[in-house]
Amino acid sequence: MNVAQIFIEFIVLLFSLTVHEMSHALTADRLGDSTARHLGRVSLNPIVHVDPIGTIVLPIVALLTGAPLIGWAKPVPVNVRQLRSPRRDYILVAAAGPASNLAIAFASAIVLLVVPVSPQTLNETNVSVPIATMLGYLMRLNVLLAVFNMIPIPPLDGGNVLGGLLPYHAALSFNKLRPYGFILLYALVISGGFNYIVVPPYEFIVSWLPAK
Repeated sequence: MNVAQIFIEFIVLLFSLTVHEMSHALTADRLGDSTARHLGRVSLNPIVHVDPIGTIVLPIVALLTGAPLIGWAKPVPVNVRQLRSPRRDYILVAAAGPASNLAIAFASAIVLLVVPVSPQTLNETNVSVPIATMLGYLMRLNVLLAVFNMIPIPPLDGGNVLGGLLPYHAALSFNKLRPYGFILLYALVISGGFNYIVVPPYEFIVSWLPAK
């Protein structure tokens, strides 16, 4: 067990989830709903976004067991009635989280592209390889978070986006799936559907990122 690597991967996940939720909160605030701002969620302080199970327990278990590293933070509350254009703006709020993860992945890829990585030299301190390793992990994890969150199952962001795009009555019927969303997600993972729905777009996006 590499404790240092597990710690770094956990910090990277915590940072990525924090930016994801802060992006939801900031977008909602800019579009007229100040609920998240009043609750202190427009912040890069990870403490205000932590979900004990999704942000701490499950990621640590995944890191220790080698299971896929997927987690979540505390959902950002959104009062749709306060948004200036409720249906359109709710779609934008939902999409802001995955978009922030893709932005982090792209930025990481750009830094990887320009940072020189030299091999380890005997008796000399080498920081370029660890930094490159961390950036590569940051890039891949954020692509995975973006793709996973865009699965069109509520309460994931993809489900919220699809619910906003559907006609009103169809959206009402679709949102009845919300209480069963996590059951559907577990069924997806257990059945192997994760490999068909998440992995192909994940690999496609990573292949197009401008990293070495």
